[in-house]
Amino acid sequence: MVEFQARQQVSEMLLQKKRWESMAKGLVLGALFTSFLLLLYSYAVPPLHTGLASTRTSEGAAPCSPAPSEPEPVTSANGSAQGCQPRRDIVFMKTHKTASSTLLNILFRFGQKHGLKFAFPNGRNDFDYPAFFARSLVQDYRPGACFNIICNHMRFHYDEVRGLVPPNATFITVLRDPARLFESSFHYFGSVVPFTWKLSGQDKLAEFLQDPDRYYDPHGYNAHYLRNLLFFDLGYDSDLDPSSPQVQEHILEVERRFHLVLLQEYFDESLVLLKDLLCWELEDVLYFKLNARRASAVPRLSGELYRRATAWNELDARLYRHFNASFWRKVEAFGRERMAREVAALRRANERMRRICIDGGDAVDATAIQDAAMQPWQPLGAKSIMGYNLKKSIGRRHAQLCRRMLTPEIQYLTDLGVNLWVTKLWKVIRDFLQW
Repeated sequence: MVEFQARQQVSEMLLQKKRWESMAKGLVLGALFTSFLLLLYSYAVPPLHTGLASTRTSEGAAPCSPAPSEPEPVTSANGSAQGCQPRRDIVFMKTHKTASSTLLNILFRFGQKHGLKFAFPNGRNDFDYPAFFARSLVQDYRPGACFNIICNHMRFHYDEVRGLVPPNATFITVLRDPARLFESSFHYFGSVVPFTWKLSGQDKLAEFLQDPDRYYDPHGYNAHYLRNLLFFDLGYDSDLDPSSPQVQEHILEVERRFHLVLLQEYFDESLVLLKDLLCWELEDVLYFKLNARRASAVPRLSGELYRRATAWNELDARLYRHFNASFWRKVEAFGRERMAREVAALRRANERMRRICIDGGDAVDATAIQDAAMQPWQPLGAKSIMGYNLKKSIGRRHAQLCRRMLTPEIQYLTDLGVNLWVTKLWKVIRDFLQW
């Protein structure tokens, strides 16, 4: 009996030893794998520099030298085309969480349709954001190279971008109500902003807004996503003192540099103005809403929290108020009745395409998307971004347009020949870890 108990104890000790050895191996492997991920990420994501990169054109970084072409017909002051030709040289400063993925799809389709030359990033789907844009980040860049369209995420650097496109290129961007943008950014990017990990409540957004200075660290990793993100994307210091005269100077600089600033809340009206400015056809600006969150994942800010979010993003709020006012001046110049007619025409055309292209007629949850080629990129730890199922029987006339209109950004970039090895490797790792 004693001998049996002794054997049992020895057996249990050996079993426990094996468990500890297994755990130790797991910890070592986990540490090595984590180190590998950090090394990879340090390569893939450049360090954040708050100061603007040098605006001096370096030796060898020659400005764009476009081939001679016929001068474009002049357009009237309100953008109304008088015998105009479609504009094909476009810089889209793609801001975050502003319906910019939908506009990106419009530009992809137009460029692909007309065989235009895109300036694409190399290895990723952005230009090493959040670092400032530099010409050297463009795939297959050579000094003096000229491009028609630049439209991927970047932190804007005007002089570097300016040197890649012809002198008459059209610059556009899109803004959104800063409180709503902050809400969307908090839910989409919050999990990769370490100082939010201190938030323990059920409603982390509300907890943060009760006392943001308690949690916010301006030098924290990815902190830019959670304060004045528009200002940051446009290349400015998002932690500027709101009373600084630089704030207004930057806003006026944006006004000088951009031919049109669209508003997410008035997206159809914005597209009508864009169509007019670029002298495009109605088909060129048709769209389906891409990269949108499902309704249950979109909590709405209450009145008090909305005010707090606006105050927390005061620089963006001033920027938005300025361009909201200028937007409606452009609408007035365009003509209210004419705008109403063209918006109605755009919505009818979009509805017609919805019936032709989309199986079931509406967006669906990520889990219900049948074709992997239609699966949008998801935020870490959630599958809140909706997508579409393409109808299986579409006439030849619309088949190509339908597929292009519904293709998410990553897949469309791949179709256009962009090297996305970093993005794809990150996806493999995420899928393996079920992030």
